[in-house]
Amino acid sequence: NSWNRLVIEKPFGKDLDTARELNNSLLEVYPEKDIYRIDHYLGKEMIQNIMVLRFSNPIFTALWSNKYIDNIQITLAEDKGIGTRGNYYEQSGAMRDMVQNHVIQILSLVAMEPPISLTMDAIRSEKQKVIQAIEEFTPEHLRDNVVFGQYGKGTVAGEQVVGYREEENVSPTSNIETFVALKMHINNFRWYGTPFYVRTGKRLAMNSAEIVIQFKELPNILYFEKTLQEPNLLVIRIQPKVGMYFQFNTKDFSTHNDIIPMSMDTSYDNPAQGNTPEAYERLIYDILRGDATLFSRWDEVESAWAMADKIIKYSET
Repeated sequence: NSWNRLVIEKPFGKDLDTARELNNSLLEVYPEKDIYRIDHYLGKEMIQNIMVLRFSNPIFTALWSNKYIDNIQITLAEDKGIGTRGNYYEQSGAMRDMVQNHVIQILSLVAMEPPISLTMDAIRSEKQKVIQAIEEFTPEHLRDNVVFGQYGKGTVAGEQVVGYREEENVSPTSNIETFVALKMHINNFRWYGTPFYVRTGKRLAMNSAEIVIQFKELPNILYFEKTLQEPNLLVIRIQPKVGMYFQFNTKDFSTHNDIIPMSMDTSYDNPAQGNTPEAYERLIYDILRGDATLFSRWDEVESAWAMADKIIKYSET
């Protein structure tokens, strides 16, 4: 008459084969419903808010497709290096540490179809459909749409910092990627032809995580005939300044006929809210009450690894 929960931190395995081996071992002891593959990004406020934003606002529900959206950008950038995690990072790199889990989970929430209900299986099934619909990474596609990088020594906030190969517990000849940029497509009716751009890495210019929805531009007539206008943008800021803003064009009242971009900006940084739960706190609370909505089901993990393995193998050639 008791219940059990098994919580596994990401990355779940090192590749598809080890993930399957791990999963088979766990299923000998625990049923799938009791396995919680935790990803702390899914506990962040604005990640949880993606579905609410999409499915409770008719204006976004109506525009959320390749008919009106030009591209979608997902950026998870860190200004810090790997610190004391050299042993771990030498075995993972940015693909295993960020793309296979955090990025794919965010992308699936942004691109999923409306679920038939708010039950965990209905939501996770729609996320899985997105991952399965990601365009296959052929050698030609990888060559033209994937970029790997590794940070070198430089200056951050006026102080000299070492490069990745000089970090503690890192091989001086390491080729592990600390930066990945991808161009991806989702081959379904909603998103066909709309590119999804992904960027993630260490020692970048700023510490920032955001999703940018860039809407299509209007034809070069009327206001667009003689002046270059900024596109409409919906920016979902995950961290550090939690919130979102919508950029639109309006008249510059200080001139005769110039047009300038303006934004409606909202921030959730409110001291009056007090000590709001951290991402892991929210997820652990969900674990205790048996809600697996924000956790990866095995078929999601399997599909994500199948995609990530091809990119990782390409990076190692």
